[in-house]
Amino acid sequence: MRNTSVHNEVAENSLGGIVEIAKTGHPPSTTSTLEERNRTFRRVVFRLIPFLTLVWFLAWIDRVNIGFAKLTMMDDLQWTEVVYGAGAGIFFIGYFFFEVPSNLLLQKIGAPKTIMRIALGWGIVSILMAFVQEEWQFYTLRFLLGAFEAGLQPGVILFLTFWLPAHRRGKAMAIFMSASAMSLMVGSPLAGFIMDTFNGSLDLAGWQWLFIIEGIPSVVVGVAAVFILTNKPINAKWLSPAEKEHVAYELAVEDTTLGNRDHNFWSSLRKPSTWVLILTFFCIVAGNATLTFYGPSLVKAVGITDITTLGWVMSGIYACGWIGMVVNGWLSDRNHESRWHTAFAAGLGAAGLVLAAIFLNQGSTLGVIFALALSAAGTMGAIPVFWNLPARFMSGTALVAGLAVINSIANLAGYFAPQVLGGIKASTGDYTGGLYLIAAVEFLAVGLVLFFIKKQAKANVEAPQGKDMTEVR
Repeated sequence: MRNTSVHNEVAENSLGGIVEIAKTGHPPSTTSTLEERNRTFRRVVFRLIPFLTLVWFLAWIDRVNIGFAKLTMMDDLQWTEVVYGAGAGIFFIGYFFFEVPSNLLLQKIGAPKTIMRIALGWGIVSILMAFVQEEWQFYTLRFLLGAFEAGLQPGVILFLTFWLPAHRRGKAMAIFMSASAMSLMVGSPLAGFIMDTFNGSLDLAGWQWLFIIEGIPSVVVGVAAVFILTNKPINAKWLSPAEKEHVAYELAVEDTTLGNRDHNFWSSLRKPSTWVLILTFFCIVAGNATLTFYGPSLVKAVGITDITTLGWVMSGIYACGWIGMVVNGWLSDRNHESRWHTAFAAGLGAAGLVLAAIFLNQGSTLGVIFALALSAAGTMGAIPVFWNLPARFMSGTALVAGLAVINSIANLAGYFAPQVLGGIKASTGDYTGGLYLIAAVEFLAVGLVLFFIKKQAKANVEAPQGKDMTEVR
């Protein structure tokens, strides 16, 4: 029999009152059919995912709008590429220091209050970005933006483990995380429109209006979080007792299928698998940061200089990233497989960066746009599927802190990638060398996943119509 405390924790995360798991080592019985549970989980997804997707959408709007603000902000303030690279990247230093505390706090106070705190903080900081004049102000506010946003992504991932088993999380997380691509799709032309339309109004530049207008919705969403979200199924007044049991049952089946996992955080840190996950995601984030912080500059370098036109071009590129996220998440769920789906997508993203460097060197506008679209589809498509992997190695407190540690350390790539590209551009006059280097880093993720993460057995939660689910164990 496996550790009793583990099963009690699973029970607490689902229903709070199911103790059969702890006593028998088996999931609780239910006479529900697969279709009945499908209906319950569709209800859960429709209740939680749209709002969480909106939150992540706004977080990314406020995180990466600096990429468009850069196009005029740098000239207005007479800052260099090195200053921009440092400011864009220091966001992830704030992430690094505050992500684990944020996830541990979420475990104590719940997701609704945590998301309220996060969204209010970054929304206010984003608005204040409009008034920076000195480099130290830029660095300080970017650091604070990262500090406030820290914990949002791993917090939502943890939150979804309370509600959805892994074979149902792929599509849900793909929709949630695709908000980053959607924010770039919508945010790119929106940024161009705001900067062109409001430039000079009330004696403020277009980039200043960009920060103000896009920061306000985050404050509103932060207030709304405590009224819309429910922390765990046991607290959900909108679920019937039977529906709560459906959720508890599938989470319990998954727990028994996964077998022994680390539940102690410090023990999990000593395992090579944890560091393989950290390094893998570091490599993927390096490619993603390149696309988000330097995508507009790369397109501008091949001749598209009108900000509005540039916004629509980047929107199309990031649309490919959104498609990659949704399609890869759907395929992962359909095949009950995450390892190959992560590796293939990361390889596609790296190949796109190599092609971008080649076409940039040739001065091909269409070539660069195609290459960036390919890279976006692969790199962004790898992210939601990757987050199915950590729960295979850890659970309980180890998973709570582990998700945050993986995300916080790996997101330091978001600090180094802009620094590397900015430094290479300043020293060589172009981005080609930096793109090759980041592509090599992202290719490393493919090898790490395929050689160091083993194939996993599939959980069986299906049964013939009307059968007692105690037969499926």
